[in-house]
Amino acid sequence: MKIIAITAAALGLATAIVPAAASAQGNWRPIVQRQANLDQRIDQGIRSGRLNRPEARRIQMEFRQLNQLENRYRRSNGLSISERRDLDRRYDALSARVRYEKNDRQHRR
Repeated sequence: MKIIAITAAALGLATAIVPAAASAQGNWRPIVQRQANLDQRIDQGIRSGRLNRPEARRIQMEFRQLNQLENRYRRSNGLSISERRDLDRRYDALSARVRYEKNDRQHRR
């Protein structure tokens, strides 16, 4: 009987701790999700004409290089914390660049 009570208490504690740990990470999203979101934004910018061809080529090249860097990081025993931070910083910068280029009013005509 005591084992069941202890197990129930431990599960209750774990249930309370997991959401708190998840929210402590802030708005961090998995890298795969960030890649998909960014790729979608680039494609949408190309389709709508808000990214002109040179902008789109540069951004797509930078996106491919970032994916290659991530693959190199993953091949060396997975992603370390510093590598994850580096990728997050680079994805943030590329995301800001996409936002800037889409709103710089250099649309194709």
